[in-house]
Amino acid sequence: MGKVTRGGSRSGDAKNKKFRRRKVKKCQLCVKKMDFVDYKEVNFLKEYISDKGKILPKRINGNCAKHQRFIKDAIKRARQMALVPFTRD
Repeated sequence: MGKVTRGGSRSGDAKNKKFRRRKVKKCQLCVKKMDFVDYKEVNFLKEYISDKGKILPKRINGNCAKHQRFIKDAIKRARQMALVPFTRD
């Protein structure tokens, strides 16, 4: 009788690949114990905006949900006050 393997033809491939765990980033605002993000701090807000002018998602910048909402609101207020551009050319 033949050898029975589980998982079909891919089982050999799965054994050879190493499992890489994604590095978990810490929320920098929690580390600094910031309770409020001011929309007038333009240099601080530019760290959380991409080169096209989009707000970076929390999986990229490592913020917690609470601080990501603070940053989102501050960026949107700064855009309305014309401190931060909507798009970059």
